Amino acid sequence: MTTETLTERPARSTLFDGLTKYIPIGATVVLLVVMYLGGIANFRNFDSPQVLAGLFIDYAPLLVIAIGMTFVILSGGIDLSVGSVMAFSTMACAWLTVDAGVSAPLAMVLVLAFGTVWGLLIGAVIHYFNVQPFIATLVGLFLFRGLTLQISDTDVSMREVDFWQWGMTHVEFGGKVRDGGFWLPYLSFIAFAVVIIAFVVLHYTRFGRGVYAVGGSEQSALLMGLPVARTKIGVYAISGFCAALAGVLAAFATKSANPLANIGAELDAIAAVVIGGTLLTGGAGFVLGTVAGVMVWGLLNTLIAFHGGLSSWWARIVMGVLLLAFILLQRFLARSGEKRRT
Repeated sequence: MTTETLTERPARSTLFDGLTKYIPIGATVVLLVVMYLGGIANFRNFDSPQVLAGLFIDYAPLLVIAIGMTFVILSGGIDLSVGSVMAFSTMACAWLTVDAGVSAPLAMVLVLAFGTVWGLLIGAVIHYFNVQPFIATLVGLFLFRGLTLQISDTDVSMREVDFWQWGMTHVEFGGKVRDGGFWLPYLSFIAFAVVIIAFVVLHYTRFGRGVYAVGGSEQSALLMGLPVARTKIGVYAISGFCAALAGVLAAFATKSANPLANIGAELDAIAAVVIGGTLLTGGAGFVLGTVAGVMVWGLLNTLIAFHGGLSSWWARIVMGVLLLAFILLQRFLARSGEKRRT
């Protein structure tokens, strides 16, 4: 074996590893395009701009939760509490503003602060007590669902509180929908802001680089002197904040609080993150991939709604198949990379 061959192999392996991380998100984008073109070919008015805009209206809370989940999964963790925290946050907004007489803006701030503190607490438990994230966050799943039902076991309306009308106030682009335009409410712009901030934090800050490093190898991150404790606790604080913010967005969207809402939202978020190309083992993934994953979920439900003859449960069946396919793709790429390095 020549010296040239020995030097070329590591370079090729590095190039392959660099390209590999883009394959899952590339597959997600291709899937999105195929689904959209299939919808246009089979359903009338599917090419209306409002169809795509609707994804960022109906799934804005899920997008925010999934962004928080992206931080957690990138660090090598998992957060099963987000759906219950979201439902509790919506119910807390309703109880504070309708029953307790707290001003709506103050109620919103309190709820967001609560979500952040919960994330800090559970992150500290996971790191300092070496508790598995699955178990620690499972506590939150049961705890906050129970607390939500304790506040009220029936829907609580917030329609009489003017503040909650603001979120669905919309901005039109290109004129009316019938003229080829579309509209987006303010809550969608909040979700967009979360995406932009998350993108900047993950890709252009020391904290973001630390998240990737901890997810890739916590032991290596420690040896490099990175603030592992601060990073691990920080990602759960972000996830808790995003879950609470999603609850606020749900309050804006529905102007009511349902104690049984968002059951399984944590699983939808995990599925969107994985289908968006983030490795379940951590260390690799993209915020924009998560956006694409949420769009896949939303577009799948939209296709079923346009069809009209299929149960909505088919969306979960197909999502389950897609999730399995993407997990297998991740494993295949990981093993291919390992073989090339040996």
